[in-house]
Amino acid sequence: MFESMQAPLFFGLIAAFVTTVGLIAVAMRGDWSARFSAVMGLAAAGMLVTLSLLHIAPEAFAESSQAPYFMLGGFLGGLILNYGLNTFFPESVNGGRMAAVTPIIAIAIHSFIDGVIYSVTFAASFSAGVYAAVSLILHEFPEGVIAFAILRRHNFSNRQSFLWAFLAASATTPLGVIMSSPFMYFLGSEAVGALFAASAGLLLYVATGPLMAPMKEEPPLRSLLALSAGVTIALVLSFLPVHDHDDDHHEAIRMEAPHPLPDEI
Repeated sequence: MFESMQAPLFFGLIAAFVTTVGLIAVAMRGDWSARFSAVMGLAAAGMLVTLSLLHIAPEAFAESSQAPYFMLGGFLGGLILNYGLNTFFPESVNGGRMAAVTPIIAIAIHSFIDGVIYSVTFAASFSAGVYAAVSLILHEFPEGVIAFAILRRHNFSNRQSFLWAFLAASATTPLGVIMSSPFMYFLGSEAVGALFAASAGLLLYVATGPLMAPMKEEPPLRSLLALSAGVTIALVLSFLPVHDHDDDHHEAIRMEAPHPLPDEI
């Protein structure tokens, strides 16, 4: 069980590190990080759409015959979750410090779900886990910037904003991995395939919904260049020799197994 948790936890810790880098950047250079956080989010959207359609979704279809339905459910589930978070955790600019609590909780829930996605995708396929993790990690930088900016806008000091943003946007991702990975170990292949398809739908929603939201504020040319850069990086990544460790492990076991001796006559 602990061996199966290593890969998603490793990438979850990388995601937490990238978020922390974003927090440090916005604390030291708020103008620079705020200017480029939207561009990084759009690049992450281009990567996630490309890798989801070229690799993650086809692998989900191969895992389960019901994958299209679970994938649709994951997409709609992401839409409903985002609507629910915006409805029950609205951001109010004039509400003092307490107004920052609800959007920070929403960010924490989102980051926790990222950790769960790592566990599900790696449980189904190592290569799919790598593709999903690399795309999601890129959007962790702007997520840290957003969390810090919300807290600073509601009269938190630099130190307080860094601490609470770290707990909400950074620490929750590996926590999601740790809490969900044991369940992946005890699930059957059909259940993992269903969850994998649902996570693929959720990834598509994240890519086409929240991550593309900055297109409304960014100049069209900059948005197009950022998306194109993300697509290009994803295409390059898709040609890298990322093999499924599970297949290699099963092949090694098969090769190392002793051959039966011929029956004595």
